[in-house]
Amino acid sequence: MEKNTALLSLKGIHTSYGIIEILKGISLEIREGEIACLLGANGAGKSTTLLTICGVNRPTEGSIKLSGKMTNGLPPHEIVKKGISLVHEGRRIFPRLSVYENLLMGAFTRNDKEGIGADMENVYGLFPILKERGNQSGGTLSGGEQQMLAIARALMSRPRLLLLDEPSLGLAPIMVEKIFKIIKEINQKGTTIFLVEQNAGLALEIADYGYIMETGRIAMADKAEKLLKNKKVKEIYLGG
Repeated sequence: MEKNTALLSLKGIHTSYGIIEILKGISLEIREGEIACLLGANGAGKSTTLLTICGVNRPTEGSIKLSGKMTNGLPPHEIVKKGISLVHEGRRIFPRLSVYENLLMGAFTRNDKEGIGADMENVYGLFPILKERGNQSGGTLSGGEQQMLAIARALMSRPRLLLLDEPSLGLAPIMVEKIFKIIKEINQKGTTIFLVEQNAGLALEIADYGYIMETGRIAMADKAEKLLKNKKVKEIYLGG
């Protein structure tokens, strides 16, 4: 799979909450077909970066381009239509809706019934437990199952770029391993992935490229395999 063409590019992005500037001129590039990860301490601006890409937060300066076309100023549902989908930190499924209904909500921007049906079967192939739980309320699922549902729901929009915010948060180690195996499989099937993750070692192991964020700025960027060997990264993010 070609990984040299830029799918998403951010240049000089500033984002604020009121008078407080969170992102302070960040620039990054995610290439078609790759897994890129964004690492950093709590409060560094990682989630704000994803929300800015999705149009939930609007940048005060800078440009965001998807396949060379500006997305600045577009509302979130239009950005979903362009091919970007976000799995929020904490899952944020609809607890009172069934698993099946949650999945249909992921396809809210689409009207191709046959394609939606085919994609439903595809996500059931990735997450067989969701088919078994189809009529069960989303809120009754385990944490790991809810994470699977959140990812599956995002895939129902047929994204070109899947944004994942802390997919391992609060999960048991065996479930984390399963989720990351599925993330890798989703990428191998053709979806580009941008991953924010607290487990830096695990993220860098599956990623092609990594960015380190410190207080709203990109402090370091390199191939993931090089960041894994970097002394500073080891000391701060990989426990020595």
